[in-house]
Amino acid sequence: MGQYNSLLKLAVKASLAAGKEILEVYNKESFEVEIKGDNSPLTQADKKAHGMISNHLLNSGYPILSEEGKDIPYEERKNWDTFWMVDPLDGTKEFIKRNGEFTVNIALIRNNKPVLGVVYAPVTDTLYFAAQDFGSYKLENGMNVVRNEAFINDEFTNMIDQAMKLNGVLNVEKYTVVASRSHMSSETEDFIAACRKEHGDVELVSKGSSLKLCLVAEGSAHVYPRLAPTMEWDTAAGQAVVTYSGKTVINYNTGKEMEYNKESLLNEWFVCNR
Repeated sequence: MGQYNSLLKLAVKASLAAGKEILEVYNKESFEVEIKGDNSPLTQADKKAHGMISNHLLNSGYPILSEEGKDIPYEERKNWDTFWMVDPLDGTKEFIKRNGEFTVNIALIRNNKPVLGVVYAPVTDTLYFAAQDFGSYKLENGMNVVRNEAFINDEFTNMIDQAMKLNGVLNVEKYTVVASRSHMSSETEDFIAACRKEHGDVELVSKGSSLKLCLVAEGSAHVYPRLAPTMEWDTAAGQAVVTYSGKTVINYNTGKEMEYNKESLLNEWFVCNR
C-alpha cells in the first residue's frame, strides 16, 4: 500500500466518525443554522464534525487546516510541507436542503499537492479513499464494512476486497457533464454549450459537494468544469480521489495541476476530466 498506509487508515476512521456525528444532527426534526461572516451557512453538524476529525488527526504529527478552523496566518502555514486539509461538512447548503449530497473531506497535502484523500457521503454510506502509490477506491456501505478498529488495522485487506477500484473505465455512453447544484455560473453554462457543440447530445448531471469530483473519478461523468469560486478544502480530498484514479484536476487558467496552501485559500477555476 505504500508510505501512507497508517495515515489513510486514520483519515478513514476520522471521516466515518465525523459522518456519524453529522447524521445525528441531520436526522433531527430541526436544527439551527448560523450565517458566517462570508454569508455561508454553518450548522451544529459542521462544528461537531470538525471537533471529531481534529481529535482523530491531532496526534498524527501534522497540522490541520480546516474550514471551521481556517484562521491560521499564511506566515505560519507557508512553512508547512505536510499538513491535513479538511472540510468537515462539504455541502452545508445541501445538508440544509436534506438532499443527502454532502460529504466529509479529508486530504493530506505534501509539497502543495494532495497525496491522500478520503471523501465520505454519510447519507448513502459511500466512502471514496485514495493515496499515492495505492490507487483510488469506492466502497459502498462504508460504515458497515469498516466496523471497528481491529478491522481497520487489517491492512485494508477486507476493505479493498469489497471496494471498487477506480481505474478509468467509463460506465456512461452519452457524453456527461457534471455541474454544481447550487453554484451554476454563466461561464459554466457556456462550457456546457461548447460540449454540446463538440459532442452533440450531452447529459447534464447536477450534484452537491465533492461528489462531483468523485463522479468523474468513478467513470460516471466525462468532465466537471468548475468555473466559479471554491475554497481549497472543497477540492483537496476529491482531487486525490481523481488523481489516483488516473484523471486530472487542472487549473483553468494555467493548464497546470491544482496546488494548495496558497496565500489566498480561494481556488482558481478548474476543470476535472478524463
